[in-house]
Amino acid sequence: DPVPNTTDQFFAFIAYECDLFEEGSLANLTASIIGNVFGFKAVSALRLEDMRIPHSYLKTFQGPATGVIVERERLNKYGTPLLGATVKPKLGLSGKNYGRVVYEGLKGGLDFLKDDENINSQPFMRWRERFLNCMEGINRASSATGEVKGSYLNVTAATMEEVYKRAEYAKSVGSVIIMIDLVMGYTAIQSIALWARDNDMLLHLHRAGNSTYARQKNHGINFRVICKWMRMSGVDHIHAGTVVGKLEGDPLMIKGFYDSLLLTHLDVNLPYGLFFEMSWASLRKCMPVASGGIHCGQMHQLI
Repeated sequence: DPVPNTTDQFFAFIAYECDLFEEGSLANLTASIIGNVFGFKAVSALRLEDMRIPHSYLKTFQGPATGVIVERERLNKYGTPLLGATVKPKLGLSGKNYGRVVYEGLKGGLDFLKDDENINSQPFMRWRERFLNCMEGINRASSATGEVKGSYLNVTAATMEEVYKRAEYAKSVGSVIIMIDLVMGYTAIQSIALWARDNDMLLHLHRAGNSTYARQKNHGINFRVICKWMRMSGVDHIHAGTVVGKLEGDPLMIKGFYDSLLLTHLDVNLPYGLFFEMSWASLRKCMPVASGGIHCGQMHQLI
C-alpha cells in the first residue's frame, strides 16, 4: 500500500510462522525481524512501524510482574497521577548532595525521584554512596509525610554480574524499585526483569538510545514496537514520551504508545499508528512514564 502524501514509499505487510522463533526470546525475535534485512541493497530505507504478536507466542513471555494496579496498591495512591522527577544536575553532585535533593523532592510532595540514564558509578559519586544517601532521603521523607516514597536506583553497569550485584545491594538497603537503561540490550533487560520478579522489586526502564533508530521517519523502528517488546520483556515502567517538554513527539503517535502499554486489547487505529488488532493475552499492563523536560508550567497541557 502506498504511504499517504508520498510517491516512493509503501507499506508492506509480512507474516512469519511462529515456529521460526524461539519461545520467550526477544533476542531471537529481533534477530529475524530487524536483522540483516535492514542492510539489504535492494531497499534504500526500511522502517518497522508496527507488529502483531500472536497470542500463542505472547504467552511464552512473562510480561510485567507488577502492573499498574499492584503498584498503586503498594503506594496506596489512587485516583491521581503518580508524580516523579529526575535529580538535576544529573552529573557532578556528591552522594550527600544527591541524597539531599532526593529528600527535599520527596518531602515536597513527589512520589518518586529517579537517577538519570548516565548516572552509574562515576568518580564523583560511586553507586554504593548514591544508594545509601538516596535511601536515607527516602526514609526521612517517608517518616515526615507518612506516605510511601521511592527513588529509581540505576543499576545499569558494564556486565550482568555487576548489574545483579548492584540490584541485590539496592534490595538489601530497602529500595522498592530499580532502574535500567534500554542500551543494556534485550537479553540483559529480560534477565534483570526475571530477577526483579523473583525479588519482588519494581523495574523501571529508561529508553536511553531509542531515538537513534526511532526518530527517523523513513528508516529504523517506531517506538510503539519497542513499547510492545518491553512489555513482553517484563519491565514495570517505561519512558513513553510526552507531547509537551523538550523531546520530539506527535500527540496522536504518543497516544498510540500509551495504548500499547496500557490496554489489554488493541484495535486498529491508524491515526495512532496501530495497524493491527492484537490481544495482550494475560500479560499485565506496563506503566508509561511521561518524561522529558516537563515543568510545573506545562502540567495543565500534559493532563
